[in-house]
Amino acid sequence: MRRLLGGPGTISGLLMRLGQCAFGAASIGVMVCATGFSIFTAFCYLVASIGLQVLWSFGLACLDIYALRRNRDLQNPILVSMVVVGDWVTATLSLAAACSSAGIIVLYAKDLDVCMTHKNIPCSRYQMSIALAFVTWALTVMSSHVMFWILASV
Repeated sequence: MRRLLGGPGTISGLLMRLGQCAFGAASIGVMVCATGFSIFTAFCYLVASIGLQVLWSFGLACLDIYALRRNRDLQNPILVSMVVVGDWVTATLSLAAACSSAGIIVLYAKDLDVCMTHKNIPCSRYQMSIALAFVTWALTVMSSHVMFWILASV
C-alpha cells in the first residue's frame, strides 16, 4: 500500500489532525466568548459539532503520535475504513453546522441589519467563529479524501 501525504502515521497526517484540533478549538473558543450565542440554535449546533470534530481529530492525532514513536504502520484496511467513516460523519456534521450558522449570520447582518441596529450582538465574533469552522471542515475534507484513496488502494 502506498503512503500518501496526510495518511495515518505520517508527520503530514499528524499536522493535519493538529490543525483540525487547533482551528476547531479556536472556533469554539471564539463562539463561546461571544455573548448571547446560546440563544441561537444554529450556533449551539456549531459548538457541539465542532466539539465532536475536535475530539475525533485529537484521538487520531494521538494515534498518529503513537505510530510515529513506535514506527508502526497504520494503513490496514479495517482501521482505514473506520477512519474514513468517522471523517465523513464529522465532516458532514461540521459542514452542516457551519452552513446553518453562516445562514443565520447572513440573515442578521445583511438582510435584517440587526448587527447595525443592536450593538450588543457580537456579529464579528460569530463570523470569525464560523470562518474558523469552515477551515476546520476544509482540513477534515482533505484528510477524508486522502483516507478514501488509501482505502481504495487496498
